[in-house]
Amino acid sequence: MKIGIIGGGFTGLSCALELLKSGHHVTVFEKEKNPGGLAIGFKEKNWKWTLEEHYHHLFTNDKIALRLAREIGVSVIVNRPKTSTLINNSIYQLDSPLSLIKFPLLSQIERLRMGFAIAMLKYNPFWQVFDKKSIHLTLPKMMGERAYEMIWKPLLMGKFGDYISKISMAWFWARIKKRTSSLAYPEGGYLEFAKKLTEKIEKLNGKFSFSTEILEIKTNKNNPYLCYHDLNHDNKKASLAYFDKIIVTIPSPLFIKITPGLPSDYKEKIKDLKFLAATNLLLRFKKPFLSDGTYWLNICEPGSKLMAVVEHTNFMDKKYYDNEHLVYVGHYIPQEHKYFTMVKEDFLNIIDPYLQKLNKDYKENLIDARFFKTAYAQPIITPGYAQKIPSLKTPIENIYLANMSQIYPWDRGVNYAIELGIKAAKTISKGV
Repeated sequence: MKIGIIGGGFTGLSCALELLKSGHHVTVFEKEKNPGGLAIGFKEKNWKWTLEEHYHHLFTNDKIALRLAREIGVSVIVNRPKTSTLINNSIYQLDSPLSLIKFPLLSQIERLRMGFAIAMLKYNPFWQVFDKKSIHLTLPKMMGERAYEMIWKPLLMGKFGDYISKISMAWFWARIKKRTSSLAYPEGGYLEFAKKLTEKIEKLNGKFSFSTEILEIKTNKNNPYLCYHDLNHDNKKASLAYFDKIIVTIPSPLFIKITPGLPSDYKEKIKDLKFLAATNLLLRFKKPFLSDGTYWLNICEPGSKLMAVVEHTNFMDKKYYDNEHLVYVGHYIPQEHKYFTMVKEDFLNIIDPYLQKLNKDYKENLIDARFFKTAYAQPIITPGYAQKIPSLKTPIENIYLANMSQIYPWDRGVNYAIELGIKAAKTISKGV
């Protein structure tokens, strides 16, 4: 079959590879000039490696991603970075049972209760029991009210904001279940991973159309085709591409926008699945920002303008980045939030007092900053989400949908993007 794939992220790329292995003809359309999707990377002058616009890592149990990396010859580095939490203006390492036992702000009974709750989630394989439960009602009962108010509620508020009362406990179960103390990272960065995957696809005669905007998806007697525009050309004339089947891996709201033939009831169901946007301010320093070696700093300070501070070079060696120290300041926000339309200077002014609390001299070592934004970064996983997941097969014959809203109970990430792509390819090959 001749198959078109919209989106050159890891779902689209893994889907293309699987389809080519099954003997199909595949063309991947991507709006950006490079592959990678939410893991897309960039490179500054004198850097040996690329870096992602939005922080990424793999867990050591992300078997699907690690297997694909081995298959295409991408080496993976495994480290055990330090995770800490800012509470009451002090930083505490909280990334192991031992660090929890030593945590001084909770009583021994409270620490034991929290540790038991985490262990129960970690070793319980049955996510279904949490699917219809709300996190803001269930978690305090498990962790204890004080631990919830001190640690978990600030983290959840920072992540979901006003949506905190609408998040399924199954989402939290997945976060605890999957977490490993050691983390993995592809050598060269995720862009190198994506490019190696692209090369493998091209060797199997797969085709790519980068810098291509899809204007519309249409069908003619169940034969789907694309109207698209080459962004490298100034003329606005649309081209057409016909396929036996088309698979869409871009976010659902964008799928609705470019597919006018979708039934209204299907569109309403899709619209009910909400997303949060994300911003990431990347700061480049001459010296470390978090001097204690912390990679990931959770912020549990009421009123703080920070959600998470991630010092990438406390995970991967600074030698790959011209000895610069690279720090992400990340936020999840609604698409209409003011941060989403800000320039980096205005955003840095807002968070400056909070950064100074962590490192009062940070501006003296600041080389530069870059501000990255994406409108669809985190699905809102509501109670009963298992019944809301869209099927891969859409109501339009021979058009399929595979995106992060269908990754459940696991949270979105490269490992499950790859798994979804493989699943979509097998579904198409079987004609389901």
